[in-house]
Amino acid sequence: MSGGLLVAGTTSDAGKSVVTAGICRWLVRRGVKVAPFKAQNMSLNSFVTRGGAEIGRAQAMQAQAARVEPTALMNPVLLKPGGDRSSQVVLMGKPVGEMSARGYHGGRQEALFGTVVDCLEQLRATYDAVICEGAGSPAEINLRRTDIVNMGIARAADFPVVVVGDIDRGGVFASFFGTTALLAAEDQALVAGYLVNKFRGDVSLLEPGLDMLRGLTGRPTYGVLPFAHGLGIDEEDGLRVSLRGAVRESLVAPPHGEDVLRVAVCAVPLMSNFTDVDALAAEPGVVVRFVDRAEELSDADLVVVPGTRGTVKALAWLRERGLAGALARRAAEGRPVLGICGGFQLLGERIEDEVESRAGLVEGLGLLPVHIRFDREKTLARPVGEALGAPVEGYEIHHGVADVLGGEPFLDGCRVGAVWGTHWHGSLESDAFRRRFLAEVARAAGRRFVPAPDTSFGALREEQLDRLGDLIEEHADTDALLRLIESGAPPGLPFVAPGAPGGARRHVRTSAEDAGRTAQ
Repeated sequence: MSGGLLVAGTTSDAGKSVVTAGICRWLVRRGVKVAPFKAQNMSLNSFVTRGGAEIGRAQAMQAQAARVEPTALMNPVLLKPGGDRSSQVVLMGKPVGEMSARGYHGGRQEALFGTVVDCLEQLRATYDAVICEGAGSPAEINLRRTDIVNMGIARAADFPVVVVGDIDRGGVFASFFGTTALLAAEDQALVAGYLVNKFRGDVSLLEPGLDMLRGLTGRPTYGVLPFAHGLGIDEEDGLRVSLRGAVRESLVAPPHGEDVLRVAVCAVPLMSNFTDVDALAAEPGVVVRFVDRAEELSDADLVVVPGTRGTVKALAWLRERGLAGALARRAAEGRPVLGICGGFQLLGERIEDEVESRAGLVEGLGLLPVHIRFDREKTLARPVGEALGAPVEGYEIHHGVADVLGGEPFLDGCRVGAVWGTHWHGSLESDAFRRRFLAEVARAAGRRFVPAPDTSFGALREEQLDRLGDLIEEHADTDALLRLIESGAPPGLPFVAPGAPGGARRHVRTSAEDAGRTAQ
C-alpha cells in the first residue's frame, strides 16, 4: 500500500483529530505502517518530540495511535495564539517569530507551502499510508487562495478527502452539502464522501437523509460514529476536550480510600497544556474542575495554576478576580498549590519580561523564592529525573528562565511548604511520582484519600486509542476507506453547484517550485 487520505471537517471541533487518530489505530492494527500529518495547526496544547521539536499535542496523540514516534514532519507549522490578534509561528518545531493573522494569511502562509509538501513527501516515502488532518473547514472561501492545510494539501498530494460532520450540533446535512457546494470543481473532484460523528440514537432513522445526501451530491457516507463519552483524548484547544471527558470518567470509579480529592484548575487566559491534569482526573476518587472565581478555591484540596502563553496577563487576571489573594491565603495556611510552567513563573517573586508581554519588571505572587527572566530563545526539552523518591519524566516549552533562590528542590523548580512549582509538563503522567504527589497533597489537605496502587495512565491512554480504532472498525465502511487510501478519489464525482466564487488557486505549484520560492 502507498497512499493517503485527508480528514476534513464541516467546522472546527467536528472531530477531525479523533477520527484521524481512530483511522491511524485501525490501520496499524491491520499491519499498515501509518503516520499522521497536519500541515498547519493552531493550538496552545503542544508537545516536545525526542528530537527537541515542538508540535501540536493532537499530532503527538495521533502518532501514539499509529504506534510511531512523533516528529516535526507530522506538524511542520504550529501557530500559538498570544492575544492581540497575533501568534507565535513555530516552523519545523522551532519558533521563528510572532505574526498577525493578516500578515500570515497575506503571504507567509503561502510561502510555507513548499516546506509543507516536502514534509508530506518525506512521510509518504517512509510510511505505507499518511492520514492528514485538515483545519477548520475546507470551505473557508476567504482563505482558499493561500490554503496549505485543507484542499491545498489534498490537491498537491492528490489525496481523497472525507468530510467529518458533528451531528450533535445539528444541521449536519446542510453542512455536508454546503461544504461541498462551496468548493471549486477541482477541489470537489477529491471530496469522496462524508463521515457522521457523535450520533445519538437509531441509525435507521438517519439513513433516509444519508440516501438523499447521496442523491444530491453523488457521494456516499462512509460511516456513522456514535457519540462516545469520556474518550479523554488530546485535541487542540477548549475546555470541553480531553479534560472534560476524563472528569466524567473519574466520577465512575469510586475512591480507593475513604475520601475523594478535589482539584481546582485556574482557567487562566491563554491557558496552554491544560492536558497536564488529565492524569489527575484519571485517578479513581480525584475530581477535577476548572474555576475562575476565588470562592471556588475554598473547598479544593489542590489548586493547579496551569501553563499559559501570557504569564503577565494571567497574573493580572488572577489579581483582578481575587484569585491571587486566595492563593496567598492557601499558601499561608499550608494548603496545596501546584504551578506548572507559566503557572510556576507567576508564583515567583518577580518576572522580567521583555519578550512575551514586553511589560518589563513585574512583581509576582511571591509564593516561591524564584526570579523569572524571559529569554528570546525558547527552551524545548524532554527532561528525566526523580522527585519525591520516584522516577519522573516530562517535557519543557518555555521562554522564562528560572533563578531558584531557595526552598526544597522539586524537578527543575522548588517547593515551599505545600506550594510546588516546576516548568515540567507531563510529569503527572509518571505513575509512581503521581501517586506520591497525591499522597502528599492528601496529607497536607487532611483528606483520607489513598491513591490507587495500580492506575497506569499509559495503559488508560492505550485503551482510549483502541476505543477510537474500534469506532472506525465497527461503524465505518473500512473496505471503502481502504480503497480510498490505496487508490484515491473515485473518478467522475459530480460537480455540486454553485462551486467556489471566483475559483480556487489557479496553479498548484510543485514542492520543488515552492521550495525555491521559500528559499528566496
